Amino acid sequence: MSAASCLLSEDQFRCSICLDVFTDPVTTPCGHNFCKKCITQHWKDNFQYNCPLCNKVFSGRPKLHINTSEMVAQFRCEAQQKASSSSSEQQAAKPGEVPCDVCTGTKVKALKSCLVCLTSYCHTHLEPHLTMKGLKRHQLIDPEKNLEGRMCMKHDKPLELFCKTDQTCVCMLCSVVDHKTHEFVPLREEYEGKKAELGKTEAEIQQMIQKRRLKIEEIKESVKMSKDAADREKAEGVQVFTALKKSVDRGLNELIKQIEDKQETTKKQAEGFIKDLEQEISELMKRSSEVEQLSRSKDHLHLLQSFSSLKDAPPTKDWTAVSIHPPSYEGTVVRAVDQLKKILRKDMKKLFEAELKRVQQYAVDVTLDPDTAHPALILSDDGKQVHCSDEEKKLPDNPERFSKRLGVLGNQSFSSGRFYFEVQVKGKSSWLLGVVTESVNRKKRITRSPENGLCTLALYENIHVAFDDPQVLLPQPFGPEKVGVFVDYEGGLVFFYDVGDAALIYCFTGCSFTEKLHPFFYPGVNDGGKNAAPLIICPVNQSV
Repeated sequence: MSAASCLLSEDQFRCSICLDVFTDPVTTPCGHNFCKKCITQHWKDNFQYNCPLCNKVFSGRPKLHINTSEMVAQFRCEAQQKASSSSSEQQAAKPGEVPCDVCTGTKVKALKSCLVCLTSYCHTHLEPHLTMKGLKRHQLIDPEKNLEGRMCMKHDKPLELFCKTDQTCVCMLCSVVDHKTHEFVPLREEYEGKKAELGKTEAEIQQMIQKRRLKIEEIKESVKMSKDAADREKAEGVQVFTALKKSVDRGLNELIKQIEDKQETTKKQAEGFIKDLEQEISELMKRSSEVEQLSRSKDHLHLLQSFSSLKDAPPTKDWTAVSIHPPSYEGTVVRAVDQLKKILRKDMKKLFEAELKRVQQYAVDVTLDPDTAHPALILSDDGKQVHCSDEEKKLPDNPERFSKRLGVLGNQSFSSGRFYFEVQVKGKSSWLLGVVTESVNRKKRITRSPENGLCTLALYENIHVAFDDPQVLLPQPFGPEKVGVFVDYEGGLVFFYDVGDAALIYCFTGCSFTEKLHPFFYPGVNDGGKNAAPLIICPVNQSV
């Protein structure tokens, strides 16, 4: 065997089960080496005969081949090779490194520490522990500075046992003197138990790490989705406002052209008049010159003879009634703005139609909760309609039921995300819709406002009111037949839409929701049958 082939890795002489130098090494049929005791114990502790390294499963307990002679020969070859070069290759221990306790001259860096000898050895002085039968059974560990810490300070014996009662490491003498009534196990046994616990803890930690990594990816994906949505919204906003700006610019240009055309007409008319006047002035000035020249003559005969031949006065126009009337601009801007409003109204309708389609994607199936309904309210069997009767039913006054307000909640509650529903209000003279918090007071009359847990829109005496803080009267005349309600929980937004006209009625902004929200329905008093039409929760038609 060549010298190069003898320089084997130290790991080749370690059992993969006990991680120590081989003791009575044996080889499995799959070609892997283990301590005979370790592989035997491994097969006792498991349900099947398998190789701990490659996991090959054997049908029965396989025959083990003794590998001592070959392994020893390999190790000795390596030991001799390294020993021959140790004087030149081994270096003195550096600060912070564990030195060999046996070296007498230069202290070489220790390769292993022995827990039995309580001594650290360099590669050269470690050889007896790797070759001598008695020393091979000693437990070797990575170099350790404080080997004294592995000795019992009271009895100066190795700490070989673990006291389960006091949860501390003790020596053999401690077990019969100070801890004689306690429960003991060998350090290795406790080590294996604790190692198994650490493995379980490590697995749990890795699982927690993985969950958090997945959460990071989820958050990143949410940010990406948010950015994509923001980019789409910005692009659409730019498109809409660019179109609106073009409409405004076009309207302004038309207004300016219209005014300038009027001014140009006035200017041309004035220029025509001025031209005619200047022509007449020229003719009159010529005649004036002739008259003046003849009037200066002192020859009586010449004046009389020339007077009769003096040209007749040129024809002139009576300019008394002629004047320039500046064009009237009153109403020009108003008419232009009105025309622009009509154009913008068409554009805004297209915009709101697109917006309504987007929010309708969050449609939810809402039904009425009879346990919350005021005793005067009558609900349909399918939980989709409600109207008020003239008499109150005798119902249990449970905490969920409204006692003072003619209200009823939806069965569904929402504590995150977005949702949308539509309600038909056609034929009603009064109604109130919206969302309320789960803790809203149901036994007293309270001011309807977001602060008190209500975001609602209502019709009273042909006046539409948004119960914001303060409440807002909606001046524009409109009469929606179907109202859409959209809620963005995290965004703190509640929108009300006129579904028929695809128009925004009102928007509550800046709400801070911290508890569950319920759809809220108030059909209004019956009013002798004048307001008998029910509020109807409608299926959402997303083709609007």
